[in-house]
Amino acid sequence: MRVTIADVAQAAGVSKTTVSRVLNTRAEVDASTAAKVRDVINRMGYVPSSGAVGLARGSSRTVGMLVPSLTWPWMGEVLQGVVDTVEAADFGLLLFTCNRGTESVARFTHQVSARAFDGLIVVEPENTLDMLTALHRDGLPVVLVDDRGHHPEFPSVTAANFEGGASAARHLLADGRREPLVLTGPQRFGCVRDRLAGFRATCAERGIGVGLVAEGDFTEADGRACVRRLLAEGREFDAVFAHNDLAAIGVLGALRDVGRRVPDDVAVVGFDDIPVARHTEPSLTTVRQPMREMGETAARMLLARLAGGASPTSPVVLPTEVIVRGSAPAH
Repeated sequence: MRVTIADVAQAAGVSKTTVSRVLNTRAEVDASTAAKVRDVINRMGYVPSSGAVGLARGSSRTVGMLVPSLTWPWMGEVLQGVVDTVEAADFGLLLFTCNRGTESVARFTHQVSARAFDGLIVVEPENTLDMLTALHRDGLPVVLVDDRGHHPEFPSVTAANFEGGASAARHLLADGRREPLVLTGPQRFGCVRDRLAGFRATCAERGIGVGLVAEGDFTEADGRACVRRLLAEGREFDAVFAHNDLAAIGVLGALRDVGRRVPDDVAVVGFDDIPVARHTEPSLTTVRQPMREMGETAARMLLARLAGGASPTSPVVLPTEVIVRGSAPAH
């Protein structure tokens, strides 16, 4: 049977609070009492849990991370960046997903109430903004990764989405493409609006209009369906800028289905640089988001806040980069 703090307190003839103070080297316990408690601890073989010690100190030395799902193709890279950073600082990580909707959120809020972690890193799930805002206002340190809705109240780290869209346009224009299709994600996301704005601004500088814009849902199936629908309607384009790699992969499949050659007839550029992008046919040119670095940066920001530092007053923006492959080669 596991020895508890109550067992130690009873054997030493002191309160559980006194035992906790001894475990956490609090100065208000006199030396003789502390020595007696330590002797009982050694004799009984009591091993305090890290959580119990942390709560007594006012800190769990644990960071929470809330994400929509682990099935997102770039989520593993963000998570690895967070894990590497918090473990190097001798913190633990509690990971929460919203796979079960309100049930998942309820489980998460219970852990918040139990003070199971000291601060929170968030890739914002749908319909959680009000809850996160309330937690932040109540004093829970929160850092957002990939600030999809532009929430200035929260410290955040994001990729250079406007510049990423601009660099995709520059790459396609340098190849002589003049009739682009932009396949966006949901327009309610800030990153989507920024990518489209950057692409449009760069095309406008060259006197090229962007008249063909279709809103998608970031999935491969939607990318395929969108291109097939537009071609069936007689819409023509010589380039596609898809706002994520999964949609771009669907685009490649649709073009192949209807006999359009990539890149000869249509050049395709994605966004993210997920691992499968280099294995498509042809391999996918894409705008790389520094996903692992985003996770590392968010974790460092949160740990600095927990150590008493100030949070950045504006988003931390990390650079993107065009990774040139076969679907839109350099010329």
